[in-house]
Amino acid sequence: MRTIRWGMIGCSAVTDVKSAPAYRQIEGFSLEGVMCRDLQKAKAYAARHAIPLYFDDAAALIEDARIDAVYIATPPDSHARYALMAAEAGKICCIEKPITPDYASALEVVEAFEKRNIPLFVAYYRRSLPRFLEVKRWLDAGRIGRVRQVVWHLTRTPHPRDMESGHWRVNSRVAPAGYFDDVASHGLDLLIFLLGEIVDARGHARNQQGRYSAADAVTGCWEHEGGVLGSGSWNFGCDRREDRVEIYGERGKITFSVLDEAPIVCENDVEKIVREIPHPRHVQYYYVQNMYKALTEGYAHPSTGRSALHTAWVMERMTRG
Repeated sequence: MRTIRWGMIGCSAVTDVKSAPAYRQIEGFSLEGVMCRDLQKAKAYAARHAIPLYFDDAAALIEDARIDAVYIATPPDSHARYALMAAEAGKICCIEKPITPDYASALEVVEAFEKRNIPLFVAYYRRSLPRFLEVKRWLDAGRIGRVRQVVWHLTRTPHPRDMESGHWRVNSRVAPAGYFDDVASHGLDLLIFLLGEIVDARGHARNQQGRYSAADAVTGCWEHEGGVLGSGSWNFGCDRREDRVEIYGERGKITFSVLDEAPIVCENDVEKIVREIPHPRHVQYYYVQNMYKALTEGYAHPSTGRSALHTAWVMERMTRG
C-alpha cells in the first residue's frame, strides 16, 4: 500500500517530541507538510523535522494534492473550523484533544466525517499506552472482582505561564474549564475506555483564584454503564501536585496516575502487583501506529471521533450541566 502523507496544522513545542516524530517513524506514514501562521516558524519547524512542505495558510495545506491526511495540532477553538475543511476536502483527519470546546461543535465535526465515510481520530493517546493497557487487562481478568467505584483526585500548583497572554489553557473563550479541558479530558476519556461509557454526569466548575478567565476548580460525579460510580476533583490552585486514580472492586483495588509515570498497583485478597511501565520517548507513538493499523488492516482504533464525542458530552455535563 502507498505511503499515507500527513500534513500538520500547528507546530507548537509540544509536538516536537510528543507527536510529530511518530508520524515520521511509523512505516507507511510520512510527515510531508506543516502549517503555521508565521511562515518563518513553519519553515524552521520543517527544517528541524525534515518536512519538505511548509505553509502559512491552513486551506493551502489541506487542499494540497501532496497531502492525504491532516493532523490538527492547534488550540481547541480552531479544531472545528479546520476539521470541517478537511472533511470537505475528503482528507483523513486526526484532531488533538479535546475534539472541540463544546459538544455541539464536536457533534457537527463527527457527523461531517461520518456522512462522507472518512476516518476521524482524536489524540486521546492514553488508550494506546502499554501501562494503561495493563490496567485494562487486570480489570478484564477480574483481579479486583466486580468494580464498584472509581475516584480521581488531581491538584496542581499555579503555573507562571498562567498569566502569559496567548496561553489558551486559561482563556475561557478557548477552554471554558481551563486546565480541566486540557488534562482532565485525558483521564475521563481513559476511564471511559477502562470502565465503559458514562450514562450520567454532573459537576461544578468555579474560578477560585481570580487569576484568569477560565475555571480553575472542578468537582464531578458520574455513573458508568453497568453501575460503576465515579467521582473526581481537579484543582489548579493548590500547594502541591497530586494525581491519583483508585478503582475499587469487591476483591481489591487498582491505583495509578493519569499524567505521571508512577507505578501501577493492583492489590487483592491474595497478592499485590506493582508494575513500572515507562512511556515511549514519543508518547503518541503507539497511538499513531494504531492509526496506521486502522487505515490499512481494519484494526478497531480505540480513539475515534465518536469516542471523543462521548468524552466531550461528559465534560460539558460536568462543567456546564
